[in-house]
Amino acid sequence: SPATAGKLLVIPMEGSHWLSMKEVLAELSKRGHEVVVIAPDSKTLIDSSGIYELKTYPVPFKKEVMEELMR
Repeated sequence: SPATAGKLLVIPMEGSHWLSMKEVLAELSKRGHEVVVIAPDSKTLIDSSGIYELKTYPVPFKKEVMEELMR
């Protein structure tokens, strides 16, 4: 293979961007890449998975507020 697997840091957006990106991360993980996803602790769609490590950071608003704003 012309490329070597490596480490990948992902800072995703909520919504459809994340749903599409999750499939890409699954394929990269299968190919040997180590993936770390960083998301706010008020995330709504971004969840933990066996294909990547999820790290969260605190934000000054709660998940419920974000869900209400998105509705």
